[in-house]
Amino acid sequence: TIEIITRTNKKKINIKNINKLPLRIKKKVLIDINNISKAKKIPKLKFDNLPILMGILNITPDSFSDGGKFNKKVSAKKHVDKLINDGAKIIDVGGESTRPGSKAVNEYKEWARVKSVMNYLKSKKHFVSLDTRKSFVMEKASNFKLDLINDVSGLSYDKETINFLKKSKLPFVLHHMKGTTETMQKNPNYKNVLLDIYDYFEDKLKLIRKNGIKHNNIILDPGIGFGKNMKHNITLINNISIFHSLGLPVMLGI
Repeated sequence: TIEIITRTNKKKINIKNINKLPLRIKKKVLIDINNISKAKKIPKLKFDNLPILMGILNITPDSFSDGGKFNKKVSAKKHVDKLINDGAKIIDVGGESTRPGSKAVNEYKEWARVKSVMNYLKSKKHFVSLDTRKSFVMEKASNFKLDLINDVSGLSYDKETINFLKKSKLPFVLHHMKGTTETMQKNPNYKNVLLDIYDYFEDKLKLIRKNGIKHNNIILDPGIGFGKNMKHNITLINNISIFHSLGLPVMLGI
C-alpha cells in the first residue's frame, strides 16, 4: 500500500491502484516512489549499515545536556575518542549552544572554542560535522578536516552561508527551527506540523537550487525540540518516513 496525506485527510490505497488516481496525483506519487527507493549518497559516508550514529561534542559552558563537560582541550579530545569507540560514524562539533533560550556567541569566540578539536580531528580520519550558524566559522574550519555543515538555522542566520556552501560544495544538513533559539519554545504552533515542515523543506530546496547549489549531498533534519512541543515531536517521529519522498537522507536529533 501507499499512504496519501493531505491537509484534510489521509488514505491508504493498494499500489496496484496508482493508475486509477487523477493524473496530477499519479505523477506526484510516481516521483515520490522513485525518490523513496533511490539510493542515498553523501561523500565519505557509507549508507550500508543504518542507522548511522552521530556523536555530539559541545565545546560550550551552557549546552542543553552537557554544557561545561567538554569545553577544555583534554576533556574534548577524550570525548571524541569515546564517541568513536562507542560507534559514532560522525563527530559533530559545536562551539555555540542552541538550547532553548540561548543567546548568540561572537564568531571569534565560537571559532576559538572549536579550533583545537578541529585540528585534533584532522588526525582521526573520521567523518567531521561542524555545528555552526556562521559562515566565518565555516570558512575557518574548512582549512582543517570538514565533511559536513550542520546549521540549525536552516541556512537563514547568516546570509553568506549559502554562498559559502555553493563555493565549497560541502554537504550540509537542512534543519528546521521555528523562530530563534531565544524564542523557539515560547508557545510554538503549526496548522499541520508534518506538512508545514514538509513544505518548508520543499521551499528551502527551491531556494538552494535558485542560488546555484545543484548537488544532492543534503541531509534533512525536522528539528525535534526546535520550536516544537511534545505533541509536535511525537507526531514528527511517528510520521518521519514522509520526508523520504523528498529523496534525501533524514537525520533525527533526539
